[in-house]
Amino acid sequence: MTQEALFDQIKFKKSFLCVGLDIDLEKIPSHLKKQEDPIFTFAKEIIDATHSYAVAYKPNLAFFESYGVQGWKAFEKITGYLNEHYSDHFIIADAKRGDIGNTAARYAKAFFETYEVDAVTVAPYMGQDAVEPFLTFKDKYAILLTLTSNPGAFDFQFTEAEGQKLYEKVLRTSLEWKGSDQLMYVVGATKAEALASIRKIVPNAFLLVPGIGAQGGSLEAVSQAGLNKQCGLLVNSSRGIIYKSQDKDFAIAAAAEAQKLQEEMAVYLDQKGII
Repeated sequence: MTQEALFDQIKFKKSFLCVGLDIDLEKIPSHLKKQEDPIFTFAKEIIDATHSYAVAYKPNLAFFESYGVQGWKAFEKITGYLNEHYSDHFIIADAKRGDIGNTAARYAKAFFETYEVDAVTVAPYMGQDAVEPFLTFKDKYAILLTLTSNPGAFDFQFTEAEGQKLYEKVLRTSLEWKGSDQLMYVVGATKAEALASIRKIVPNAFLLVPGIGAQGGSLEAVSQAGLNKQCGLLVNSSRGIIYKSQDKDFAIAAAAEAQKLQEEMAVYLDQKGII
């Protein structure tokens, strides 16, 4: 998907919502556990209920890998279902890959060709040759872990040297890589105060922002500091949407929560003159 097509969807839906698919069989409604593929069944109902309010979906690979072959098959069915029925939605494989060049190339091939996702989250620690293989696929994107929402982010990401923090160096260095126009960046909602400085370095890039909802991030703060002329934000909510209810009305409850976020996003998009 091109960034222009993504922006068109954002304007059409008045939304920059990404729904995170962190599917835990212990948390899904009990009646679904009797299904042949409860992971896919749960995901399908969530997608069908929320697609009008979301522009992106983000399956978290850890929640699929933990179930072995069953989980991988469910992931493949989910990406296939999205590509077949909701092809205007941006699909992010939240895989957090990061390895040497030849291995990175295989990760990129797996996600972009085998599973046909639009973007993969990538760890930048190993540097240029571990990221550039993801940037060789047309209209596909690497989303660099830059400033994360977890408490441990302070262990390394705020380390200062030569007048800049480590996450700022990640941003500036990545702009020198071949294919850098296909980079997006993870910036946690709980670090919204850093968004202004981040926007000075990458004014035009899309930022994937987790941490809204269950982690306590502020959608208003993120929007005020992070929106650019083409929106430039994909704000993710996972648990706050998909586990809003654990009863038979779970899909209805998820849709209501997604709509609530979409309506708030529409306000901020209008304030910025984007819609």
